[in-house]
This record gives sequence, structure tokens and C-alpha cells, in this order.
Amino acid sequence: MKKQLLSIILSLNVFFAYADVKLPRLVSDGMVLQRDQKVKIWGWADQAENVSVKFQNKVYRTQADGGGNWMIELPAMKVGGPYSMQIIGKNQLEIQNILIGDVWICSGQSNMELPVDRVKVKYPGLVENSKNDKIRHFAVNTTYEFNDLKKDFATGGWKMASPENVGAFTAVGYFFAKALYEKYHVPIGLIRIAVGGSPAEAWLPEGTIKKYPDYYKLLMKYKQKGIVDSILKADKEKIDSWNNNIDREDLGLKENWLNNNLDFGNWEKMSVPGLWKSNPFIENKQETHMNVAGNLRNSGVIWFKKEVNLSKTQLGKPSMLILGALVDRDEAYINGVKVGTTGYQYPPRRYNIPENTLKEGKNIITVRLVANNRNGGFVPDKFYGMTLGQDTISLKGDWFYKVGYSSTPMPSNQVTFHYQPASLFNALVAPLKNFSTKGVIWYQGESNTKNPKEYESLFADLIKDWRVYFSKPQLPFLYVQLANFMEESSAPQESNWAELREVQRKTLSIPNTAMAVITDIGEWNDIHPLNKKTVGDRLALAAEYLAYGDKKVVYSGPTLKSYEIKAGEFILTFHHVGSGLVSRNKEELKHFAVADASGEFKWAKAKIEGNKVIVWNDDVKNPKRLRYGWSHNPIKANLYNKEGLPASAFQVP
Repeated sequence: MKKQLLSIILSLNVFFAYADVKLPRLVSDGMVLQRDQKVKIWGWADQAENVSVKFQNKVYRTQADGGGNWMIELPAMKVGGPYSMQIIGKNQLEIQNILIGDVWICSGQSNMELPVDRVKVKYPGLVENSKNDKIRHFAVNTTYEFNDLKKDFATGGWKMASPENVGAFTAVGYFFAKALYEKYHVPIGLIRIAVGGSPAEAWLPEGTIKKYPDYYKLLMKYKQKGIVDSILKADKEKIDSWNNNIDREDLGLKENWLNNNLDFGNWEKMSVPGLWKSNPFIENKQETHMNVAGNLRNSGVIWFKKEVNLSKTQLGKPSMLILGALVDRDEAYINGVKVGTTGYQYPPRRYNIPENTLKEGKNIITVRLVANNRNGGFVPDKFYGMTLGQDTISLKGDWFYKVGYSSTPMPSNQVTFHYQPASLFNALVAPLKNFSTKGVIWYQGESNTKNPKEYESLFADLIKDWRVYFSKPQLPFLYVQLANFMEESSAPQESNWAELREVQRKTLSIPNTAMAVITDIGEWNDIHPLNKKTVGDRLALAAEYLAYGDKKVVYSGPTLKSYEIKAGEFILTFHHVGSGLVSRNKEELKHFAVADASGEFKWAKAKIEGNKVIVWNDDVKNPKRLRYGWSHNPIKANLYNKEGLPASAFQVP
């Protein structure tokens, strides 16, 4: 009898849970609804359940279909709010603090995902002065799906800009929204569905993936029952085994190298910053046994120590240990006290030092560094030091080090499922189908530089597919061209990064697209440059022109329009000259290169004549090809318009 009663109770609970009207996460407190467009409110209820929506003194009614799905379409509305909305079925829900404004999808990979917290050091007061309930952000955690188009997000909620919330906002998106709000005073909603490291094919639907046989084969594989779980299990076992072995065999842990009384004066020295593959302290040594320099070329655990002497007057102030960026992961200690840890190479190491950790006289900084793949260390050209109130102490120079454990490289070739074909479209794009938006801002491409030619098709398909899926054939699609990255080249070079930038430039032929050029604000040693304000501002200029109809706005730097060759000279004309062409800082134009029939490129001279650029090389009498800004890091490329926007790299023919 008790079992029967329990079964009845459970059945009733299931019934009533199913009967309740349920809403997607996007339709929730604090949401921003798109102005000047019809807006859909949707959800799930019991089969044939009557559902009504009350909004702005009007009532809209519908009935759930046989699958429990329902949808109500609201008419286009003007800017306004905050409003509340009631949804009534067998239960009643109320959504509060709704604004009517503009909603932008923020997508791509890590440079779009990168939060304000990562860049706030560059912008003092940014977080403290961020309170603005008219800028709102909906962030979705990384997930993936191979078999179904997801109807809802598993995570996410609307947050308004404030010192408490803004640190988690997409930095590019926040600066973009801030620039638009300051000009138009219209509420801005940002929906962040960016995933670090994701390639374009992960954002395409299955129907399009069929065009790419290798990707389609992968997708079909991962759709098979049990395959994903079995791969995840095997990969986890390999990585866990490697990490456990690292910790088990590390002499530094066995012998307690954190001991503040440890004598490390006989350890080897390494000059910081630097990666040990190219560090002169290491290259000049021949020893190969475990605890000296030769084995630094292996993976494993390396302990670093540095002694810092402090005076009494330097103590008692807010202090921070800043260790630039480290390869690959670290634990940092001062006087044996752990001050911070980071699990992978990219984030900047900025560790607040707990009160009373520092002392007068000798202080020992210890870094336990785990290198995954035969090279590691302290990324060059970053800041390494301690801040003590307003004072700064540099930590560059000699550090003592000792190898705790020399290992084979971390196992590779694990499957990252959220990088696989269609996985992100199904999981992160699909749930947006019914939510009206103003447009898309997109920052991605780094993960496709291995095959720029393929990206030309992938990116065009992506724009087309999203527009079809959202039933908006003219949906504004604003994207960021790849930044300058890696070391400069003193000679013209072949470059996959340049080739992908050229693909991005050519994508401008697709209507209602615009591109923000940022080859002047990258960092050679960081794939995640901190200057996200310029990125957001340049995207906002593009939005002003393309999405807001401000046709007087100069929103782009020069892009190649046409060329001709006369008397051994290239004569170039450009779109988007604005008030006129200029060279940055009024210097001689740089980073033009020409080639004759041999195909060997040589640096060329260039000059501005009106709205044209003339390019030549006296030693190349019969030029056939021309390139501008064609390298991994064309930081010296300096053709701009007078509005301060840089020209896009290009090649002809």
C-alpha cells in the first residue's frame, strides 16, 4: 500500500511539473526585447493548455500544441521600460524589469569571450564607474550538442552593468554597448555565446556541414550513442595519469622546496623573462642530468625562486605579485604562503598578496611551474614585479631554478567536443531562434588559420546560415579582422594569418557586413591583446552606419577598391578614404611589397597622391603582384584615413 501511495504521489508531481508553464532562460527578469521588430514570447506547457501573456496593458492568448509548445507574437514596440510581464496558464509567472532596446549577439572565440576582469588593469575606473541598468548581459557557459537543436540554454541569466556584475561581461561587447548607448541612449542587451578556441565549423548547422566531407564524417561519428562518453573517459584517464605522475614524482613536493629556510643558492640560474628553449642561460649549458639546465627542454615541473628584500616602510600596503604570463600552469608562493594559481598559459598572473605575508628584510618568491610540451617559462615582454601601494619592484633578472620532475610531454590529441562540427550551432545558436535581435558582432578566426582557403567558404556559409535560421536575410553581421600577433618579420613573409585576413576582407562582398581592422592594436606575445576598447569602438562605428543608418559616419579604414599597373608602378584606389588618406604619425608609408614574375616579394616605396597610393620598387622593373600588411604582425603598416582608422591588409592579384 505504501509503495502504491508513493507511486501515485510521484506521478502527480510529474504531472503538475509538466503542466506548469515554463519559459526559456532568455525570457526572464531583466531581459532586453528588440525594439521596432515583432517579438516572440514562447515556452512550454501542458498539451492544449491555454496560455496568455499580459504586457503593456494588453493581453495576448494562444494554446499549447500537441507537444506542449506555445508562442505568442507581440507587435513592434518603441524604446521603453522597465516593464513587467505576466504569463498565465495553469500557473502564473511574472517577469520584471524588462527593457525595450537593441539586442546584439556576441559570438566567436576567446577574444569575444574575454571578460572585462581580464582587461580592467588597462582601464582604471572602468569597473568602478560601470553602473548602468540600460546595458545588460546574458552569458552562456560553454557546452556542446551533436544530435539535437537545443530549445533552451542550460545556463544564463540577464545581468545589468554594475561594479558587481560587469567583470564577467564580454569586454569587446561591453565597450561596443557603451559606445552605442552613449550616442543613442537606447538600452543595449548583449547575448554572449562565444567559446574560446572554437573554429568556424563548430558554429555551422548539420545541413551545411554536409558540404565538408571530413567534418561531416566527424559529426556522424559523434552522433553515435556512447561514443562521446567513451572518448571523454579515455582522454580523462590519460590526462589524470599524467598529472598524477607529475605530482607523485615531483622532488619539490617530496623534499618540501617551499620551506622558507631552504638553501637554493646552488640551484641553476635563468634570466626572467624568457622561455627556456631560447634562453641564453640554458642554451650555453651542456649538462643533461635531472636537476640542471639541459633537461629544461623537457616537460615537467620546474621550481623557481627569487629573493626580494623589503624595508619596513614598504610593508602594510595593498600589494600584488604580477607575473606577466607563464607557460603553462603555475602555483605562486611568497614566504611559503600561496598567493595564486592559474591552470593554463593565457591569463595574466595578477595575484593579491594576503595581509601580513610580506615581512621586513628577506622575502622568498617561489613559483612551481608545470610545462606541458617541452618549452615553458616566463613570456617575454610582459611585466614581472610586485606592487606595494604606489611603489613597484621589478622581478626581472636572474631567478634560481631546479627541475622537480622531467617528464614526457602531456598526452595530446584529446578531443575537444565543443570544437567539433555543428556542436556549438546546435547548443548555443539554436536556442536563439525565436529571440529577436538587432545584429551580430563576431570575433573569431585564429582557430582557422591553419586553412585560410577553407575559411573563405566556412565564414560565408556561417553568415548565410545564421541569417536563414533567424529568418533575417539582412541581419547586420559585424566582425573583427585578426589582430597583429607573433614576432615581426624584417623581410616580406608568407603568412597564414595574412591569408585569413584577406579572406575576411573579401567577405565584405556579402551585403550588410562590416569589418573592424585591428592590426595596429595587437600584442606580439599575446593572442589576447588587452585593448578591447578600440575593438568595441570600431565595431560600434560599423553598427552606427550599418544597423543604425548613420550614413555620414566614417566607419571603416581604407579597403582596396581597384588597382592598375603603369610604368612599373602600382596605382591603388580605395573605398572608405573618409576625409583623405594619411600615414600614421606622418611617417613614410611602410609594409608595401611587390613581386615580379619570379614571385619573390621585396619591400617597396609608397606615396599618397590625393586619394590614391602609388607603389614601386626601383629594382623590380616589371611588377606583377603587390601586398600590403602581409605578415603575422604588420604593426608597421601605417596607411590610415584622416578619421584614424587603419587600412586593411590586402594582396593583388
